[in-house]
Amino acid sequence: MKCPVDHSLLVLDPTGRNRDAESAELIARGPATPADILGVQVWAVSDPDVLEDLLRDPRVSKDGRQHWPDYEPVAAGWALTLWLTVRNMFSAYGERHRRLRRMVSSAFTPRQVAALGDAIEEMTATLLDAAAAAGADGTPVDLREHLARPLPILVIARLLGLPDELRDGFRHHVDGVFDTTLTPEESEANNAAFFAMIATLVALKREQPGDDMTSLLIAARDTEGDGSALTEEELLGTVVLIVSAGFETTVNLIDNAITLLLTHPDQLDLVRTGKAGWDDAVEEALRREAPVAHLPLRFALADIELPGGVTVRAGEAILASYAAAGRHPARHGDTGAVFDVTRAVKDHLAFGYGPHFCLGAPLARLEARTALSALFERFPRLALDPAAALEPVDSLISNGHRTVPVLLAGPAQP
Repeated sequence: MKCPVDHSLLVLDPTGRNRDAESAELIARGPATPADILGVQVWAVSDPDVLEDLLRDPRVSKDGRQHWPDYEPVAAGWALTLWLTVRNMFSAYGERHRRLRRMVSSAFTPRQVAALGDAIEEMTATLLDAAAAAGADGTPVDLREHLARPLPILVIARLLGLPDELRDGFRHHVDGVFDTTLTPEESEANNAAFFAMIATLVALKREQPGDDMTSLLIAARDTEGDGSALTEEELLGTVVLIVSAGFETTVNLIDNAITLLLTHPDQLDLVRTGKAGWDDAVEEALRREAPVAHLPLRFALADIELPGGVTVRAGEAILASYAAAGRHPARHGDTGAVFDVTRAVKDHLAFGYGPHFCLGAPLARLEARTALSALFERFPRLALDPAAALEPVDSLISNGHRTVPVLLAGPAQP
């Protein structure tokens, strides 16, 4: 006997404080349920099979300008307006999406990613040296600040040719993009400052081009000045996307993998004894704690019937609820909430699916694998600080912690 589907409106918590309970509620409500995301009503989809179908369905668009009747009023005063208005492949549909994706894809081929391996190892070693110095006297060290946050921005800086003096500003503004507790006015100010910083980078690279992605995008833009390759707005928006997506998701992946392994010492022991690998730990962390809990937004181009008696009407918005999908019993049975690095099927949608699958997924995996193996080899007695609590970041989108406080040599022994 099937349980009745709850079609009442579920208001998603902008603070991210009740992520586990929220994911459980989404799963209990059926494949898709009406939800409120900062005042905007959407269909939150948590069933991974249904979500996969929607993510590859040509009747579903990411271009709100074209395909969402509510675009104008929402974009004018929503705290997440940047997620709708930015011009890049994230918010594109059809041929425009394919054109913009081609502009970026060459930087994320397996060969290009593998070539970054040595540099990532060196960056990680340097960061761990600094962490060791900070915690040399037994002082707790925040691994989000000492490892999870700086490593991805160093990699992005290398890819984009980002000067040292712009890195902290980029990190700050990306945090603002994902912070769903900001007011619309605060969000607008953050977006404006972020784009101003991107424009500064583009102007610098126009004057002093280098062997980096920003310079290559500028060359494509300026060579085809009619915008057939890339408009100026798309150029700025593409850099915004690379910084935002390449930074936040990888930060949370490293953060969550560390905290999961430290709170599940039996699983860490399986990796250390060779019964599972670091790749297993990375994939299970991605499944159990998707770095992006909910990803706004997609839009139905036609009426779409879903299992459970739900019909998404043309023009309605769809929210991909990746955190719930990763634990869903439809794919993982009754153990979906269990962290198990030996799990045979670690399928997840943490990097999306279909035409918009994340180009940077192999790079994020490489960064996480490198960081984890080096961290736990360097500090074999690593432990979470028992005097501190793990608190979520202020976001219903971003799934990570404010800090990851650890003791590098473990708690003092009695």
